[in-house]
Amino acid sequence: MLKAMRKHAKFFYVLFFIVIISFIFWGVGNVDKSTAVPVAEVGKEKISVEEYWMTYDRTRQFYRDLLKENFTEEMEKKLNLKQKVLDNLIEERVLLITARTIGMTVSDDELQDAIMNDPTFVREGEFSKEIYLRTLQLNRITPEGYETLKRRDLLSDKMRRFIVESVDITDADIPQQAGTEQMKESLKQNMLQDMRHKAFKSYIEGMKKQMSIKINQQLIG
Repeated sequence: MLKAMRKHAKFFYVLFFIVIISFIFWGVGNVDKSTAVPVAEVGKEKISVEEYWMTYDRTRQFYRDLLKENFTEEMEKKLNLKQKVLDNLIEERVLLITARTIGMTVSDDELQDAIMNDPTFVREGEFSKEIYLRTLQLNRITPEGYETLKRRDLLSDKMRRFIVESVDITDADIPQQAGTEQMKESLKQNMLQDMRHKAFKSYIEGMKKQMSIKINQQLIG
């Protein structure tokens, strides 16, 4: 199973990244983040202990739901899940800082569209303001607070798409011996996904070197 996951690493990376950036309710609760020691600091951005463990629990549940009984403690250790969660949270902060640096923004229309089309708040094909407000209330967060976090989420995702979509390939890049048109198209998509994945990781690592990153590793064991 672990071998199969490594074989499809890019697929799992995409799912993992979606889980991380979609979890925007991390900011709720009564923890005083102004005085608590963060798990990590990326520039002026902090990753709180609360955010880290909530994201870890959500990600762990994602793998458990996906792999069922095949997801064991031994597999979790081999996947180095705790470190992967931290790496992805740091990655999200790098995207956020970079997006702001180049002047990228999320418009009010983009924010409204994302909220109104979020399946969490849609009933019978339409956005429900009642469900929206009730969901936020249950999570102890105001609409203003939610929209701030959602805008951050959209901005980091927008930056990620900006990076990967700058990479493309043409039919000339596909080996002529690839076979049928269907096989060539499949190979093209696999090659494109691999190139974009590598380009994204390379870009992130390059940006990390330009930023001050501090990690309190002892806080995650």
